[in-house]
Parts: sequence; C-alpha cells; structure tokens
Amino acid sequence: MNRGAGQQKWARKQAAPLSEAAFTLLVQGVLDYGIFMLDPQGYIISWNAGAERIKGYGAADILGQHFSVFYPPEDNSSGKPQWELETAVAEGRLEDEGWRVRQDGSRFWANVVITALWDEEGVLQGFGKVTRDMSERRAAQDALIERRRLFDHLVQAQETERRRIAWDVHDDSIQAMVAVGMRLELMAERVPEAHAAELRRLDVSVREAIGRLRSLTFRLHPPGIDRHGLVEALSSHLEDVVGSSWGMAYSFEHQLERAPTPETAVTIFRIVQEALLNVHKHARGSRVDVRVTSADRGIVTRVVDDGTGAPMSSDGAREHFGVIEMRERAETAGGWWSIHSRPGTGTTVEFWVPNPLPVPALTPRPTPTPSDDAP
Repeated sequence: MNRGAGQQKWARKQAAPLSEAAFTLLVQGVLDYGIFMLDPQGYIISWNAGAERIKGYGAADILGQHFSVFYPPEDNSSGKPQWELETAVAEGRLEDEGWRVRQDGSRFWANVVITALWDEEGVLQGFGKVTRDMSERRAAQDALIERRRLFDHLVQAQETERRRIAWDVHDDSIQAMVAVGMRLELMAERVPEAHAAELRRLDVSVREAIGRLRSLTFRLHPPGIDRHGLVEALSSHLEDVVGSSWGMAYSFEHQLERAPTPETAVTIFRIVQEALLNVHKHARGSRVDVRVTSADRGIVTRVVDDGTGAPMSSDGAREHFGVIEMRERAETAGGWWSIHSRPGTGTTVEFWVPNPLPVPALTPRPTPTPSDDAP
C-alpha cells in the first residue's frame, strides 16, 4: 500500500509540469483569440499567436508596452483603459465590446474580457486579457440593419403609392362614374321607353363598375390600416370582407408575444389579404381559418380553407401573380412562404416573417459606480 501511494505521488509530481507546459502550448497556439497577460500597471508581459494575428504585433514589438496602445485616441483621452483595469479589480472581471487599433492603425471591432489575477495572499499579480475579433459579426449585423432599413422604406413607399392610387381612383374615377350614372338616370326619364331600357342597362353597368372600383380602393388601402395594429386590422378585414361581403364562415386566432413593427404588420396583412382573395376567387370553399402566432423570433401565419384544394404549380412561370406576390413579400422581409394543397382537403398558405427587436447600440457603456446607483 505504501509503495502504491508513493508511486501515485511520484506520478503527480511528474504530470504537473507536463500539464503546465501543455497548457502553455495550448494558449500560445490558439489563433482565434488573442490571449495575453498584463502586469498590475497594464504593461504586456505575455503574447500568443492569436494576439499577433488579430492585432498585428509580434511578441518582440509589443512586450513591455502598455495595453492602451490598442485603444483609439478618443478612448485614451477619456481614460477608458485605466477605467477598465479598475473595474476588473473591483468586480473581478470586465467584458466590453468596442473599437480597437491594430499595429498598422486600422480599426477592428473587438470583444474583450479582462480578468484580475490574485495570488494566495490576495495580492494583485496582473490581468489576463482575451480579445476576439468581432468585425465579421458587426459587418453582418450592420448589413442586416441596412437590409431592414431598406425593407422598411420599401414597404412605406409601397403603402404610400397604394394610398395615392386609392385616393386618385376615389376622387377622380369613381366620382366621374357617379356623375355618368346620374346623367344616365336623367336621360332615361326623358327618352322613349325603348331607349330608356337601354340607358337603364348602361346605368346598371356603370354602378357595377363603381362597385368594383370601390372594392379596388378598399384592397389598395383598407380603412384603419394606418391607425390600428395587425390584430385589429385582420379582425376587421375578416368581419367586413370575408364574413359580410363574401358570406363565408371564418375563425381568427392570434397569440403574439408583442406587436409587430408597422412594416412587419403591413407585410403580414397584405399576404393574408391576398391569400383570402385567392380563397374567394379559386377555392370554392365555405370556410377559412386564420392563425397568427409568435415563433422563432418572428411571426408565423396560416390561412386554411376548406375548398377544392386544387394543386398549384411550384413553377414560378406558371403561378398566377397573387402567389408570386405573396412569396416575394415574405422573402423580401427575410422570411419564407409556402402553400400546401390536396384535392378535396383544401389549401393551406403558411409563411413566417421576422419580428425584430430594436437593435441595441454596440458602443461600450461604462459600468455604473456606487454613486451612480445612489438615490
């Protein structure tokens, strides 16, 4: 027993320096992270290959320099490097994202973690610093923000143009057609009956055209779409159009964690509006069910009818305009769109669009001091 214990003790003594050496090799060989140490005053005392790759300095060039050399002039002027060390000492560690400077003067967006290192007596020995180049992530986030901004502008421009066309049709074409109808009524009262019958048939055609134009203006710009949220707009549309005008049974379910942005709400409304119009024109059904639910940081919507379920081609060249428009709206918003149908079982239109939160600022924020928290 004593011999075995002695062998284990000898093995631990031999393994310890090997483990330390292996760990050092591991740290030195990491390329995706800059890992280095600072002395208690912030001067660099170790340097790995990842730090050289990210920041551009070789070990001979950077050892002994103060770590503030990595910070842009505005951060050095504000005392940010020293503030970060003081925060790491007070709280044990500090994590920050912000601009850093390479040896050639170029900037990159970095995620930085500074950890205070203490000995067994509680004396500060220095700091461990881990830096990761987040430039690609920031570029992707900026691209996403720009895409979202362009999408919002596109939706706003489309709705503005729809509103203008609806007003023009209402104030010009419909009013002109109403005037024509009134003249036809007057003429029908003053001409012989043989001609009056023809004038009345023309009057009926004019009234039908006026009805179609009014329906067009409603589809272009439904009343209240600017003032109310998605749920109320869809509920009103289903009640006024699907139920009252088309005489179809319907149901509407919604489970939204939060209201969508105005542009997302308009996108969902327009796709649902087109899907319902397709049900009315082509499905030959008696019921439609609409469900809107939060899912995967976005909103998934399903429009299900009990119609004939005639199969629809996936070949874009043969799809009618409404199907193409629905798909393009969803994909332009960064989502997806699909349609499923089988003869005799109805059709399901399903789509998902993102519902992004406001993007937080990436500029670093100072950690509150006790005085900041005081009442």
